[in-house]
Amino acid sequence: MSIVNAAIQYANKGFSVIPMIGKKPLIKFADKEPLTVEEIQQLWLQHPYANVALKTDKFFVFDIDVHEGQENGIESFKTLPREWFENTLVQRTASGGYHYFFEKPKNKYITQKIGILPGIDLKAHNNNYVLVAPSITSKGVYRFLNKKPMKKAPEELLDFISSKTNDSFEVDFQSYSSTGKSNKTTELFNLIADGLGFAGGRNAMLASFCGGLLFRGVDPNTVLKLAFIANERTEEPLPQKEVVTTVESMIRKEIRRKEGGDGRTKCGACSEVQRTS
Repeated sequence: MSIVNAAIQYANKGFSVIPMIGKKPLIKFADKEPLTVEEIQQLWLQHPYANVALKTDKFFVFDIDVHEGQENGIESFKTLPREWFENTLVQRTASGGYHYFFEKPKNKYITQKIGILPGIDLKAHNNNYVLVAPSITSKGVYRFLNKKPMKKAPEELLDFISSKTNDSFEVDFQSYSSTGKSNKTTELFNLIADGLGFAGGRNAMLASFCGGLLFRGVDPNTVLKLAFIANERTEEPLPQKEVVTTVESMIRKEIRRKEGGDGRTKCGACSEVQRTS
């Protein structure tokens, strides 16, 4: 099957498809609506050799790595009960590792955890993704080892994840139905909870985040604190100094916009962080 046809099948099954060049996304996908079949066809017409990835918004993945010179995830995997991973969808990665797919539970929040065990990552962030078959890289081909559906993770596995992340907790959302519309303020709250996205767009997202808060009258010192929280929830956080520099830059920009002043920072916390870092 061609990759574009596979991408269309994934979309028809309700997954959010991301076209990739190698292992890098071709589009901005964070907090975006899934691509339609027509959009997928158009993108692959423009990039016929693109790979396909799926956003981990409806499922999570145990990503077992076997990269040379790094910790061997298969040895770590052997320490876990085999029955946790039976009867669910499994993929062999191009590098010889494995992806075990599970449905996200409706009443638990599953946080992402890079290095949940040596050589094993838990891919679960709503704005993360995994390459899927039949994608091809320089190391080989991704292929599924069975045709099983993604199963619900056993409670023992969820308890294990909770013990390793301290971030999984039960929440009953089934009786709640949101009637509000998403807006810019909603996006700011989502960034605080979910982080700034991935390498290549983190700085721009942080700047937009700070600008949105300042525009809404949030105190500069609070903006810095919230920027640190969002950065900490990012898979690959920015260096602390880079966060401070971006916050200060946006504060100066906002001061010029509002007051027509010289743009000197009014964030005492920024100066304090720079003195101590």
